Amino acid sequence: MSSFDEIQNREAGLHKKLSAKQMGMIAIGGAIGTGLFMGSKFAISFAGPAVIVSYAIGGLIAFAIMTCLAEMTVQHPTSGSFGAYAEHYVSPLAGFLVRYCYWACIVLAVGTEITAVADYMKLWFPDVGSWVWIAFFSLTLLVVNAYSVKAFGLVEYWFSTIKVFAIIVFILLAIGILTQGHGGTAQVVSNLTDHGGFFPHGFSGVWIGVIISIFSYLSIEMIAVAAGEAKDPERAVKKAFKSTAIRLILFYLLSLFLIVALVPWTTLIGAEATSPFVMVMKIVGIPYADSILNFIVIVAALSAMNSMLYISTRMLFSLSRAGDAPKLFGRISHNGVPINALLLSAVGIGVASIVYTINPASAFPIMIALSMFGALFTWGSIFVTHMFFRRNMARKGEQLKFKVPASQLISLLGLIAILSITITTWFTNEFKSTLQFGVPLVVVLTFLYYLKRSSAKLALNNHEESLK
Repeated sequence: MSSFDEIQNREAGLHKKLSAKQMGMIAIGGAIGTGLFMGSKFAISFAGPAVIVSYAIGGLIAFAIMTCLAEMTVQHPTSGSFGAYAEHYVSPLAGFLVRYCYWACIVLAVGTEITAVADYMKLWFPDVGSWVWIAFFSLTLLVVNAYSVKAFGLVEYWFSTIKVFAIIVFILLAIGILTQGHGGTAQVVSNLTDHGGFFPHGFSGVWIGVIISIFSYLSIEMIAVAAGEAKDPERAVKKAFKSTAIRLILFYLLSLFLIVALVPWTTLIGAEATSPFVMVMKIVGIPYADSILNFIVIVAALSAMNSMLYISTRMLFSLSRAGDAPKLFGRISHNGVPINALLLSAVGIGVASIVYTINPASAFPIMIALSMFGALFTWGSIFVTHMFFRRNMARKGEQLKFKVPASQLISLLGLIAILSITITTWFTNEFKSTLQFGVPLVVVLTFLYYLKRSSAKLALNNHEESLK
């Protein structure tokens, strides 16, 4: 029996209830959330109309991630996913670091979604305290995730269906506005080139926009984790991978182009802190469109939060089953859910609530900056792991069940891009805390890993001595 078979057996017990359609929607559900509906405003403030270029570059990196994960996931479908692959193909330390950094990243990202929901609700209930919405929606989604993976998959499928349908309607509506009036081509050109030009802050602004785009595309990798609970993982993964990346990139690029084409980018960042989608509909004067879109962005944020709770729970479960987290987080309830892991994974909601209470105006960018390190570290690790994976498969002469042309070159270019973005965060005021938070995190985790290993070795030696 190979060691990876041992990993898969170690993580057994979860119920395999997810269909290919649900898996695809889980990935879309995680990636189309506040990163698109609210984070895009943050990106526009740096890149201006060139935010389209920022998200195109980010989309290529996201597509590269999907390519690498597709090959590894079809070969080894398991809930530990890229954490388990790093453990097996790189080293146990690599698996430990990837799982914990990703778990921390997603837990904090959950916080960005719920703070965004609290902001969106102000459109209708300006006098109700934000903590009310944070508590209500958090409790609701925790109950959904605790009930069963089938319930989670069903809720996420419909959440994602609603927002995908809404984005399509928004795109069609925006195209209609552009072609039927609103100043015509001259107005579009003006919106894209006036107010400092298409690149108002130069390439540096575009590159900072790429950082935010990575956060926006974050969770596209969830489909690999969900494969561990798929009914027919090989078929489901192949089908879901092929459609998800293309859909996401198309939705992001087309909708962002229409936003900056319809309204001057300076207007989008100068208004109250709300979604550019809502602002565009409000500015062009479509009756009730702002309220309808506000409902959609709330659904999108809750959908992303739902997916992130699911995925962070499974990553902590995987850590526990690997012996890298307390055993209670690896226990499964009668309905196939790691309840203890779910409850701990909700800690990001508490962190976000505290940050939001202290500084509501900066809560969203602060939470992005903190979670960005885990995102960049995880994506970089996936590229590195894929290189080891392909080398190992070639050395053993094993056939890939799913092969993507030039995937080794793709993983190399992807790694270079992620390293460049990570270095860039240090030279920006908004993301300086990314490395300030992330580097000490890796140092502490590495120390804890070797401390755990030394303790286990000492315990084993003492046990052997007692038997003599």
